[in-house]
Amino acid sequence: MSGVDSCPLGAATSLAELARDPHPRLALLRAREPVSWLPELGGWLVTRRDLALSVMRDAESFTVDDPRFSTAQVVGPSMLSLDGDQHTRHREPFTAPFRPRAVRDGFAAFIERETDRLITTLEPAGAVELRRAFAGPLAVAVVTEALGLVGATTDTVLDWYDSIVRSVSDITAGHDAGPAGATAYAQLRTAVEATVADRDAVSLLASAAGRLTVPEVASNAAVLMFGGIETTEAMITNALLHLLRHPGQLALVRADTELLDGAIEESLRLEPGAAVVDRYATRDLVLGPATIRRGDLVTVSLTGANRDPAVFSDPDRFDVRRENARLQLAFAHGPHHCLAAHLARLETRIALQRLLERLPGLRLDPDHPTTPYGLVFRKPMTLHVRWSRRTPSG
Repeated sequence: MSGVDSCPLGAATSLAELARDPHPRLALLRAREPVSWLPELGGWLVTRRDLALSVMRDAESFTVDDPRFSTAQVVGPSMLSLDGDQHTRHREPFTAPFRPRAVRDGFAAFIERETDRLITTLEPAGAVELRRAFAGPLAVAVVTEALGLVGATTDTVLDWYDSIVRSVSDITAGHDAGPAGATAYAQLRTAVEATVADRDAVSLLASAAGRLTVPEVASNAAVLMFGGIETTEAMITNALLHLLRHPGQLALVRADTELLDGAIEESLRLEPGAAVVDRYATRDLVLGPATIRRGDLVTVSLTGANRDPAVFSDPDRFDVRRENARLQLAFAHGPHHCLAAHLARLETRIALQRLLERLPGLRLDPDHPTTPYGLVFRKPMTLHVRWSRRTPSG
C-alpha cells in the first residue's frame, strides 16, 4: 500500500457509518487495510492494535502539536495538544492527585456520597434516563471536586462541557464550529481565574498556578473537565448498557462483585468512550503497509484496535471473565495516556455497584431502545432503565 490510491476500502468508508455502527467496517479495514486512507477523514485510519501502539508511543514521529488539532482550536494549547518538554511542563502539575493511592484516599468517600445522593433522588420513580440523571451529574461533581473549581454549579459545568464537546466534534468531522464552544470556554476560564485568585481556596488549580500561567491552567482545566466528564459518563453508561444487554454476564457480576472490574475493562474494550485519537506525521515514514507523508493526519481507531482478533479471541463478545481485557486501549497509550484513568475506573466501579445494589430488578426500558453512537465520542445518547420500586414494608 504505497499511497492513498491503494485504499479502496477506505475510499468507500463514510464517517456517518463510523459514527452509527463502526464495528463491521473497522473489522474489514483491520483485516485488509490496517492503515487506510479515508478521503472523508482527510487522513489515515489505523485499526490494528500493534500499529496503533506504535503511533501512540512515538511522539517524535506522530505529534499532537499541530494547528489542526481540534481540541486546541477550542481551548488553546494544553497537555493534550503539546509534546516533549512542553507537554511535560503542562502535565506534571496535575499528576499527583490522580495516582492510584491518592485517587482512593482523596476521592472514594466523596464518590460514594455523591452516588448515594443521586440514587436516593432517583429511587422512588422506578424509571429514569440514566445518562443525564445520574452518570453525567456524578462525573461533573467529581471533576469539580478534583479541580476545586469554585462558584460553578453542576448544571453550569455540564453546559460548558456540552458546548466544548460539540465544537471539538464538529471540527474533527470537518465542519465549522459554532460560537457556543468558545463562549463556554471563556466562561470556564473566568471561573478558573476566580478560583486561582481566591486565596482561601485549596485546589489543584491554585497549586498548578504556581508553575503555569493562569491561561495555561485554564486550558488544562478545560481538558481535564472535558476528559473527566466524557470518559466517566461514557464508561458508566456503556458498561451498564453492556451488562443489562447480557443477562448471563450480569448474573455473574451479581454473584461475584469482584467481576465488576472485569466488566468495566471489557466494556471499555468493546466500546471506548473516546473512539479515536489524532496524530500528525512529523516526517515521511512507513507504517505497516502504508507510506505516510510528513504532515499527514494519522487517526488511531481505539475502537478498532480494541477488537483486534490477534489479541482478543472472539473479539465482539462481552465476557466479564476475559483474562486480557486490561490490554484495551480506551485510555490511549504512551505520553498521552489518560491522566485520570484511575479516577474514572473508581467512579465507574462505585457507580455500578451502588446501582445494582440499590435498584432491584434494574433493566433496560424496552420502550426506549438505545445503542452507542458517535464518531469521536461514543455512548448512548440516552439510557432509559426501569427497576422494581420497593414497597413500604420492603
